[in-house]
Amino acid sequence: MQNRIQAGIKHFALLAFLILAFAFTACSNIPHLSRTRTAKRESRPEETRLKTDETIIPATIIAGYFLIEVKWDKYGPWRFLVDTGSSATLLSPEYVTRYFALTKDGSSTRPIAVLAANGGVAKLTPATVRVIRLGGAQFANVPVLVYNCADLSAHFGVKIDGVIGFPLFRDTVFTLDYPQARLVINRPNAIRPTSGTTIVFNNEKRAPIIPVSIGNETFSALIDTGCDGALQLNPVGLTPAPAFAQPPRTGATIGTFAGDRMQQIGRLAPELRIGAYTIASPVADITDQLSSIGSEVLKNYRITFDQKNSSVTFFRATDAPLALGAQHSSGLGFTKTPAYWRVASVVPASPAEAAGVHVGDIVSRIDGEPVTAWPLQRYDALVRHAAEITFTFVLGARENPMVISTFDLVK
Repeated sequence: MQNRIQAGIKHFALLAFLILAFAFTACSNIPHLSRTRTAKRESRPEETRLKTDETIIPATIIAGYFLIEVKWDKYGPWRFLVDTGSSATLLSPEYVTRYFALTKDGSSTRPIAVLAANGGVAKLTPATVRVIRLGGAQFANVPVLVYNCADLSAHFGVKIDGVIGFPLFRDTVFTLDYPQARLVINRPNAIRPTSGTTIVFNNEKRAPIIPVSIGNETFSALIDTGCDGALQLNPVGLTPAPAFAQPPRTGATIGTFAGDRMQQIGRLAPELRIGAYTIASPVADITDQLSSIGSEVLKNYRITFDQKNSSVTFFRATDAPLALGAQHSSGLGFTKTPAYWRVASVVPASPAEAAGVHVGDIVSRIDGEPVTAWPLQRYDALVRHAAEITFTFVLGARENPMVISTFDLVK
């Protein structure tokens, strides 16, 4: 399946999976491959070994996504996205073939039917890998799902070998330190954070679901490093419904496990509270799935997860309310291939729509450079800061450059 890029709009939707045997669902307009839920095959290692009390691994934050790179033998390096919203770890066929382990318990390797982002059915093969090493942390005999990461790699512009799910770290205390761009893995008996705000979460679902508040209303939200937006909000049950400083407007088409849907995104009037921290007038995308906090908020914090004690600690250097900027957009969503980008959606009432761009149009160049020169990090920066972008559309044998103004989808 090709990647869906919401160009310059948060919530990139590459592919979202839901294991059919598990009824629990979460934030569904996912920019990653790991929206995977399974009750039959828990994705936790048989054994976790930590050589030292603390292991620190440098990270790269690409458009809000938390990416780590590791190497321990002549193979690799291996690059993984860390996704706290996933209850399974997905690894590439190359990695699984290299480190495949024969299980003793006779676990089934029959493909598992899943729903893909377009509403169709796909199949992923379960496997067990004998090792995943993250610096001085070694995870042995890890149940995973096999997924071809070629499209994901093309989207990010670097080779991706898998998506690490939340349960891998079950027997550790681990920290996603966004400000310092590092993953820190500690023994379970490590010293707990002494600063910040600590929140207890429901670990029965094998996912960090915490209570958060808008105004006087408290609701449950998933801490989801695999979503690059700020807040996915399901308003059902919130009485009164949250007021909007900027009413929701239609954005791009985004993929969900139930099929594509149009984004409805605006800016709330009340603040969002996560423990002792506040986010002033957050940008919110309305969803009918479980509410979630994405990396547009998370990237401002150091977040420590203690699964054995079902708690998470947020830390930010200041207690001042976090102010989120405008959501800048090109007005276009794309399906990405190595050779071209195909327009998958056009934001209504945007400059792109006024310029006559249609779904299905083919883009070969951006600002005169081939689309292959525009990996996610570079393109995301362009959309955030450029006043206009020149898209070159393919019309038969001709190329037609078109200058399109960017705009604030949410101010």
